[in-house]
Amino acid sequence: MTADDYMRRALFLAACGRGRTSPNPMVGAVVVSNDGVIVGQGFHQRAGGPHAEVHALEMAGDRARCGTLYCTLEPCCHVGRTGPCVCRIVEAGIGQVVAAVQDPNPAVNGRGFEYLRAHGVDVETGVGAAAAARLNQPFFTLMRERRPFVILKAATSLDGRIAAAPGQRTDLTSAAARRHAHVVRAEVDAIGVGVGTILIDDPLLTVRGVHRERPLTRVVFDRGMRTPAPARLLSTRDAGPVIIVTTAAGAARADDRRRLEDRGALIAVARDDTLRSALELLASHDVASLLLEGGAALHQAAWDDDLVDFVRLYVTPGVLGPRGVGLLNGRRFATGDLVERRVETLGPDVLIEGYVHRPD
Repeated sequence: MTADDYMRRALFLAACGRGRTSPNPMVGAVVVSNDGVIVGQGFHQRAGGPHAEVHALEMAGDRARCGTLYCTLEPCCHVGRTGPCVCRIVEAGIGQVVAAVQDPNPAVNGRGFEYLRAHGVDVETGVGAAAAARLNQPFFTLMRERRPFVILKAATSLDGRIAAAPGQRTDLTSAAARRHAHVVRAEVDAIGVGVGTILIDDPLLTVRGVHRERPLTRVVFDRGMRTPAPARLLSTRDAGPVIIVTTAAGAARADDRRRLEDRGALIAVARDDTLRSALELLASHDVASLLLEGGAALHQAAWDDDLVDFVRLYVTPGVLGPRGVGLLNGRRFATGDLVERRVETLGPDVLIEGYVHRPD
């Protein structure tokens, strides 16, 4: 086996933590002995638990000495909820570490590599870097931009409409597409909608028919504190917290705020009325990935401010006609421009998804 093979194994292991590790990254690790035998492997299973390197080293035991550790991310060198992995690596007698990418976390960001080299461990980077970057785009975005990785999700008709008319609830997708959408909900940190969606659709914003490992944060972007206290969303707090992101002016509506807080909503006040400041506020609540489900005004604001990282469209075969509400309302957008574009058939519908910018 080659270094690429071992790293592919580590990446496969890392992905086993999908939907369970946030706000930490998904990480996989493989320990290989001098004669090329995998003697230990592991992945980061949940935030606060042992890191991938620890699992792999514990499995390898004494066989790790003078071996090579393949890991999908730079080993940590700081004390968080667990101890620094670099110390465990040195203590285990590992001779070489092959890491896919450097950790952008300011508490690490190259210091892990420096520690290892200073203690006689050879370090190589870059093997499997592209795949490792794709795997942890939410974590990378959180660390680099201090905001969540934003996924614009929408269902559209064949003629690019998301609703039959302004303010009209319109069900478009098939059962197969809806099930796929719930699988996606099971993996992200949070779902976000504008207050208009709450007023028109009164959605639950829960995961149904699919197991989810952690509570799901639901976010309502509501500058004017218009969310009604009887909203169905507020009856589902056992599924996870509900955060209403507002402005200072919205928060000043004391009676409305009190009614929502009495229903269990958390009122979070952004520093200004921009969407970017609202997203930065969510980052402080450990939201690393945000599924932006609408409505049209929220999608448009995110697109205009260059805050959309990934697009996921469910395209249905029906046509809604000129009275329908268009996706992004005529803004420059074409699915053919998406990076690493992927197309999948879901019953009668078609899923089209891809990155807005190339991941790095």
